[in-house]
Amino acid sequence: MVGVHALRPARQPDPSPEPVRAEGGAGRILLVDDLFDNRAVLGRRLVRRGYEVVEAECGADALALIARERFDLVLLDVMMPGISGLDVLVEIRRGLSSQQLPVIMVTAKSFSQDVVEALQKGADDYITKPVDFDIALARIQTQISRKRATDDLALDGQQRDAALAQALDQVTREAEERRQSASTARYLATHDALTGVLNRAQFIEELSAAAGEHAAGGAPYSVLFIDLDRFKPVNDTFGHGIGDKLLRQTAQRIIGSITPRDSVARFGGDEFLLLHCCDEGAEPSLDLAWRLIESINEPCLIDGHEISVGASIGIATPMDKNERPEETIGHADLAMYRSKQEGGSRVQLFDVEMAEAARRRLDLQLDLRFALKRNQLTLMYQPIIQLDDHTIVGFEALLRWNHPQRGTINPAEFIPIAEESGLILQIGEWVVRQACHAAATWPDAIKVAVNLSPVQFEREQVIPTVMSALASSGLAPERLELEVTETLLLTNTESSIATLRTLRALGVRIAMDDFGVGYSSLSHLRDFAFDKVKVDQSFVRSLSANDSSSAIVNSLSQLAVALGMTASAEGIETEEQLTFAKSNGVRQAQGFFFGRPIQERDVEDALRTLNPHLMLRGVTSAAE
Repeated sequence: MVGVHALRPARQPDPSPEPVRAEGGAGRILLVDDLFDNRAVLGRRLVRRGYEVVEAECGADALALIARERFDLVLLDVMMPGISGLDVLVEIRRGLSSQQLPVIMVTAKSFSQDVVEALQKGADDYITKPVDFDIALARIQTQISRKRATDDLALDGQQRDAALAQALDQVTREAEERRQSASTARYLATHDALTGVLNRAQFIEELSAAAGEHAAGGAPYSVLFIDLDRFKPVNDTFGHGIGDKLLRQTAQRIIGSITPRDSVARFGGDEFLLLHCCDEGAEPSLDLAWRLIESINEPCLIDGHEISVGASIGIATPMDKNERPEETIGHADLAMYRSKQEGGSRVQLFDVEMAEAARRRLDLQLDLRFALKRNQLTLMYQPIIQLDDHTIVGFEALLRWNHPQRGTINPAEFIPIAEESGLILQIGEWVVRQACHAAATWPDAIKVAVNLSPVQFEREQVIPTVMSALASSGLAPERLELEVTETLLLTNTESSIATLRTLRALGVRIAMDDFGVGYSSLSHLRDFAFDKVKVDQSFVRSLSANDSSSAIVNSLSQLAVALGMTASAEGIETEEQLTFAKSNGVRQAQGFFFGRPIQERDVEDALRTLNPHLMLRGVTSAAE
């Protein structure tokens, strides 16, 4: 059906092919789109600008109109049922040149393959949906002006020659612009717009070609998966503009470290992929990886900021000649993840055990989603001992997962999975609530300590979770001790400190856990006055055999006292370690020497054994 543009409320266009006549003679346009609303909106605005608009709702109607009427321009939608816009364009160009009838394609995607194909088949220009009318109008005016310049070539004499020269010049410029536009579109279809290296799709295509050659007896190859270390703090601290410049510099450093036979791509975010040819005489992949780490580790000077990041690299070679490219990339990704787990700035080669570990990790993640609902998660309570009189001053709540098939799963294995999947939010809330309700039944002098994950702070869940748990349990805030690690303070420091101060204002106690390892910094103790500093158990284990460990523990204890904090030690397992801890200023401790973690129902017995006077007061108070 052929319709003409008209300003009326009807949903369907008038079947009459007669166009609405517009004043001013700006030009006659055929608007082809299968959606009435699209035609109505664009057509109405063109009519207001003095154009005469004829509508066609399908390719067949458009071709019929072009066969019997004259137009200055065709606005042609790419995606239409029946005859597509590209097919209509081919038919138009069979009989009419670009000078005789300009065609502007209307597409939903800029620089897509449709644009490239349309320009190659004779389209004069394109506009994208949603239509920016000012841009569309400028392109329409340009094409109609060009056509009219061509039409005016019928002028005689000097006027005709001048018009011809001008028109030819314009045609030449437009042909060059179309060529450049097509070249740009082809480039963007295969390259990352930010860094200029290959994009993911093109990399997989080149990797597939390398795999095919290898299967046919060609050169072997390896895939290097490169992930930047400490990139997120750069974005958080300096902004995404600096982060983008850092990615561009990193890409150039990678390019400068490889040969023309290798290919590099940005896989996404701060991840890069490298296809390395491993034929005879080529640099070993492991050597190349270490060179890349050394290069990336060099500081970058960006907008006056000296920025340092690292890189974790995983390397995978095909397990057999039939391995799919996606599998090789996946194996390299697993190896890179292992590098990250081991501290970053290192290289890891893929092996079969990694795939098995990844499968186990995925299985655990799936099972963990149901563990809470199925009552598989429980809390155990480890006594915290005051070393002055060997009495219990509190219990640390420790999460345990009793899997029906796998048995007891180590928290060191499933907590990272919970953090990465976001399940730690639900689990962490449950832990705080359960611990508070349990502690509410203990004597008033006994505290409960709960570990918090940095992920809970990132999602701003901590304060409402703690307030809700305290309110529902009736536990006094000063009896709740929240333990955090220094990892929390490495990113979003201001936000984390603000949250800790809000918790402190509620009356909750805050402890620094695992102090002395990792990124330990005295500035963290300066920025926030913790109630307790827990010396990492690695120092406790080596107290008797390592003078430096003894000196560190002693210094930390003295520092804690000077800052008004309590020094506590974890992992006390022998009398010798206990003696060393006490002699080095530690005031509280926990570990197997005092007792293993116990179930909630056994807390009363533990208190009766070590704190009989406290239990007596508790019973008396309860009786009253």
